[in-house]
Amino acid sequence: MSFAVPSASSASAEGLLALADEAERRRDFPAAAACLESALRPPHNAALLPLTEARARLRLAALLLAPRGGAAAPRSGGAPAAAKAHLERALLILSPLPSAPPRLKLLAHSHLAGAYAVLGAVPSQKHVLHRGLGLLASASASGLLQRGPALMWTCNFQAQLASALTSDGDAGSALSALSAGAVAAAELGSPQLELFFAASALHVHLLCWEDSAAVESSFIRATQLWDALPAGQKEHWVGLFFYIELLRTFYLLRICDYKAASQCVERLDTAVKSELQRGRRIKDLAEELRAVERTLGQPGLKERERSALSHKQRQLKAQLRALCGYDKLSDVLDYGDKLLLAPPPMHGEWLPRTAVFVLVDLMVVMVGRPKGIFKECGKRIDSGLQLIHDELLKLGIVDGVTEANLEHSTMWTVGLYLTLLLQFLENKVAVDLTRSEFVEAQSALAQMKSWFTRFPTVLRGCESTIQMLRGQYAHSVGCFDEAAFHFLEAIKLTESKSMQLMCQVYAAVSYICKGDAESSSQALELVGPAFRTVDSFVGVREKTCITFVYGLLLMRQHNAQEARQRLASGLKIAHQQLGNIQLVSQYLTMLGTLALQLHDAVQAREILKSSLTLAKTLVDIPTQIWILSVFTELYRELGERENEMENFEYERKKEDELQRRLSEACSHDFHQELVEKSRIQIQPLHDTSRRQADMTGPTANGDLDIPESVGLPTAQPSFKRLVDQGSGRRSTRRR
Repeated sequence: MSFAVPSASSASAEGLLALADEAERRRDFPAAAACLESALRPPHNAALLPLTEARARLRLAALLLAPRGGAAAPRSGGAPAAAKAHLERALLILSPLPSAPPRLKLLAHSHLAGAYAVLGAVPSQKHVLHRGLGLLASASASGLLQRGPALMWTCNFQAQLASALTSDGDAGSALSALSAGAVAAAELGSPQLELFFAASALHVHLLCWEDSAAVESSFIRATQLWDALPAGQKEHWVGLFFYIELLRTFYLLRICDYKAASQCVERLDTAVKSELQRGRRIKDLAEELRAVERTLGQPGLKERERSALSHKQRQLKAQLRALCGYDKLSDVLDYGDKLLLAPPPMHGEWLPRTAVFVLVDLMVVMVGRPKGIFKECGKRIDSGLQLIHDELLKLGIVDGVTEANLEHSTMWTVGLYLTLLLQFLENKVAVDLTRSEFVEAQSALAQMKSWFTRFPTVLRGCESTIQMLRGQYAHSVGCFDEAAFHFLEAIKLTESKSMQLMCQVYAAVSYICKGDAESSSQALELVGPAFRTVDSFVGVREKTCITFVYGLLLMRQHNAQEARQRLASGLKIAHQQLGNIQLVSQYLTMLGTLALQLHDAVQAREILKSSLTLAKTLVDIPTQIWILSVFTELYRELGERENEMENFEYERKKEDELQRRLSEACSHDFHQELVEKSRIQIQPLHDTSRRQADMTGPTANGDLDIPESVGLPTAQPSFKRLVDQGSGRRSTRRR
């Protein structure tokens, strides 16, 4: 009897492991996890050999950490901690076992580092990765691991280490790790991995941006590697395509090369449409394959039927491999819906597939909005917001849920989608204010405030943007003093030098629009220091905007000739490099006003015609009124009485329309809450410090996502209803 219990336990354990194998083959991952958990519990675990137990714990941890193929249920809150415990136990078992394959030990280290990343334990993550690299060096030196696999594992660990170091804010060490990985990729002769490390290095450079020459060099290196790839490889490496093209877009937007950025976005948009079709085809084929395999698993099939089904199975597998570009069918079924960046054992993705598609929609908006393509922008904003809300719903983010309810395992993904959500809402506010849709802008700002108050730590980097948008709203409805307050408060809430300068510019415009001498002095105090430092910024956005305000101040000081020169140079940059037609329209209006003051009526008329055309394209009512008021003065000076009266009537009609919209906006309760001189009040969390630590970085292998890349500062100038030096404060600007 003493030997019967172990035999029964052993048979039961083996049976459970076999059931787990069968469940995984059917893609029934919850059932597979349940079988493995049973096998690893007493009394069955006592019958398992050490190596068998370690393998089972590794398999279970992988299922708990990374549900695959869309068939598994979402990871529960306690799954990462359970996975960590299984991996730590597996390493304790494997470490003293001389018979344990080096690959198994390396895999355990890699998975455990991934579990620590999910749990936000970055110091432990770095420690286990360094241990893994030490084990790898030992196995390579002793000949237990061949050169090819050793180089691949080097790439894997260096990519994970770079991600951990980036999360820890150590960009220099992260770049060193990526450099080591790139050397291994080159020795391995893998163009895919070389490009992966080059793109990841560009990503880190975009994060720190300490040396513009180094960032440009990294951009060129990644571009050259991508351009050198054969077309066939580019088609298969879809994840790398999106990664490199989006990073290039971020860089080009940062240096204000909007023409090249638009070309990147066009390629991305085309690729999304193609990838959506491919994804649907993969899903259909995978479902058909599962149906065929279920039928093949049924008893009593006739030989002819089994032969036909087996033939169909081979066809479907071949079609799936061709569509996905993977060599192994398991990779097709596990990762067919993911945009992978690297081959096994890495299998990392930068962002979830839906997030990448949403980000492309956002890029379309960002390059289209300055051009005034508002109809298409509106469609993309609506579709992007819908996709994000769908994903947040899957993550359990419903009414009433706050960040206090979040598990760490979902916090990063929730933060990603919420950050993208606020980016779309920011662009919606900008479009609505340009078109004087004040009530719509109120609604979008109300949503931004609501999300921020529910997730203040997750969205801590967005508070300055919301404060800035409150300033733009206040300015648009004529509350200049409140607008200046919000802009100055936004400066205190951000460490971005670019954002700080732009808010100085916005505040200066609001002070100028107040119209009194003291306010003009306050504007000059803001513009002077900003003008002296503007050449230190990357790109021309800041310089173009500060030149605009400086020219306006020169007009106030009756220095028409110098103002004309400054504004002409700014207009050239705005037109050729920024492509922002609203800013171009306002530059032209100021130049037309100056031409009129200098009694050059012919030039004034031509300039103002161009400006009015652009303002009408944008449906920018305030700028139209501004231009029409200058036209009225022009016709009066020329003695064209009929044109003067006709123009004046049109101007008054536009002013009445604007006043109606302003009155409607001011009648809403949220209006006063937006413009009042205060910051957003949030309820402090009891565990704020812990959650701030939780939000240190990404969780996915090879993932170097950074908020500064997803949301590079994109606020376009919103100088509205500015006045010429002789017209005083406009009637449309009162509260």
